[in-house]
Amino acid sequence: MSDGNSIVAFYSGAAPDDRDRYLSELQTWSDDALESYHDFIQWMFPLRERSGVNPSAPTLDDATIKEFRSRPELREQLRVSFRRMLRFYGFEMKPQSLKVVKRADFQENSDNWLSPWNHNYLRITRILKSLSLLGLEEEAGAFFAALYEVYHSQGANPTISKETFRYWEATVSRVKSAGQ
Repeated sequence: MSDGNSIVAFYSGAAPDDRDRYLSELQTWSDDALESYHDFIQWMFPLRERSGVNPSAPTLDDATIKEFRSRPELREQLRVSFRRMLRFYGFEMKPQSLKVVKRADFQENSDNWLSPWNHNYLRITRILKSLSLLGLEEEAGAFFAALYEVYHSQGANPTISKETFRYWEATVSRVKSAGQ
C-alpha cells in the first residue's frame, strides 16, 4: 500500500496507523495522552515531508491531496481531528462563522503549550500546513487568526517568538500562494 493509500485508509477508518491505532481512537484521546505521545500527529495531519519523529508515518502525494479535496467525508474526519487539537490548545471552532475562539479553559490548556520553544509549536505548523494542503484552507486561516491574536497579546515577555510566528504566517501564505 502506498503512503497515500495508507493515509486514505486511515482517514476512512479502514486501517490503523503504524502503532495499530485507529483515527477514531486518537480523536478521543485525553489531553494528557495528546501531550505525552509524539507519534500520532504525523498520521492525523500528514504532510509531503517525512517526519524525523515518526519516519514510518506516511507522506502526502498529489493523488492523496486530490482525493482529500474531492471526498467530503475525508475532509470531515480531518475537521474532527482539527477540532480535537483545538480543544487541546484551549480553542474551539465556531462553525457558523468559521472562527476559532478561546474556550473558557484557554488559560488552563495554554499552560500545556504556550511556553518558549514548546514542541507544540511544531505541531501547530504541521496542522496549519496539513489543513491547507488537504482542502481546509479556511479552517487553517481561522486557526492562524486566533494564533495571531494570542501572539499580539503576549506583552513584554512573549512566549511565542517572532521566528515561530513568522513561520506560521509563512506556512499559511505559502500554501495559499501555491494555489492549494
